[in-house]
Amino acid sequence: MSKKFLEYAIPSALAMFVSSFNTILDGIFLGKGLGDSALTAVSIVMPLVMVFLGLSSLMAVGGGALVSKKFGSRDDERAVNIFRQVIKVLIIGSLSLTIICILFSEHIVRIMGATESLVGLSSEYLTFYAVFCFPNLLGLVFCSFLRNDGRPKLAMIATVSGTIFHITLNYIFIFKLGFGVKSAAIASGLGQLSTLIIMLPHFMFKKGKLSFGPAKIEKDVLKELFNIGFPSFFAESAFSIIILAHNIVLTRVVGDVGLSAYAVVNYVTTNIYNLLMGITLGVQPLISYNFGSKEIKKMLGYYNMATKMSFCVSIIFTVICFLFGKEIIKIFTSDKEIILMAYVALNMANLAYLMIGKNLTTMMYYQAIEMPVHSNIIGVLRSILLLPIILLVFSKLFGVNGIWVSMAVSELLTVLIMNKVVNVKECTKNAISL
Repeated sequence: MSKKFLEYAIPSALAMFVSSFNTILDGIFLGKGLGDSALTAVSIVMPLVMVFLGLSSLMAVGGGALVSKKFGSRDDERAVNIFRQVIKVLIIGSLSLTIICILFSEHIVRIMGATESLVGLSSEYLTFYAVFCFPNLLGLVFCSFLRNDGRPKLAMIATVSGTIFHITLNYIFIFKLGFGVKSAAIASGLGQLSTLIIMLPHFMFKKGKLSFGPAKIEKDVLKELFNIGFPSFFAESAFSIIILAHNIVLTRVVGDVGLSAYAVVNYVTTNIYNLLMGITLGVQPLISYNFGSKEIKKMLGYYNMATKMSFCVSIIFTVICFLFGKEIIKIFTSDKEIILMAYVALNMANLAYLMIGKNLTTMMYYQAIEMPVHSNIIGVLRSILLLPIILLVFSKLFGVNGIWVSMAVSELLTVLIMNKVVNVKECTKNAISL
């Protein structure tokens, strides 16, 4: 089990970690090449980008869980049909989002909290990001299906290659051609497109079980897909809600300096969040497959491995940021006030990630065993119920430091509440018996 876990979890985690460099390098190039205003303008749009990624996660985890379960129960033909339906739905959805975001970009960024000085830059970034919505959304989903089809290393290779291409283009567009803030969106989109192109032959030439082909979208499959996958959408969207809630409170309490500091923190912590997501996405096919085979011991074993690995990774990241946080932050900005505030914010925010890994893994596990209600409860607690209340109360009691520590308190309370209300072992037995 340990060998199989590492075979899936490590390539997935590394792929997500490398992929997170897309966002981080955007921040570095924007901050150094265009200044703090460009950095902040893009951070305004990030919550919406996270919602888009949430839609991909919905399809990736929901569709992946259904496909792996069918593989586990030896119904390969049905698994292929479900895969084809998921891809069809995602193509329609991505094209619709592209049209909406291009037509209403300014209205959207104002709703997201952009000040008058940032509306133009934020709108420009969103418009060009929307142009590449198709490859951006499909890239994550194809990676997930590759893992479910037994090719986790190919998914990693495609992601790493796309990131290298993105880095190169970002540098050229910003520093050589002077394209401005839209450079980050264009480079990221073309990088995802290259990732997609590397993965396509696997499905086009039937190198695994999954392949392209005609499929009629079935209401029952859509319902099951959204029921299982919605918590993953919630997980990504919850992160965007967390960012949005922080931006709103920071605007009132601190102002643009606070927004800039928080933007830097988000660029840095994108690493750990994506790494933790990579671990959960990597282990999902194993849990779903064994759910189809009704192997309770293996299901719980993989869940525990993912939880422990997430906690260890979070500790390492927290220590690195404590020791070298200021040096990391200086990569993004040279403003001394922003550096000092961001360093304090980063170390307080990192406390949350000691619990976030547990919450993300538990959410994914309940999805894999087709108990999405429990996953949704975790999502509601993390973002909608606990965090806004804690943010408002702590910002009034402790000022800006209360804002930075709010997410850690929210994540800890979520872990404690879920451990008290439901039991993973009992839920697993109930799911198998259904």
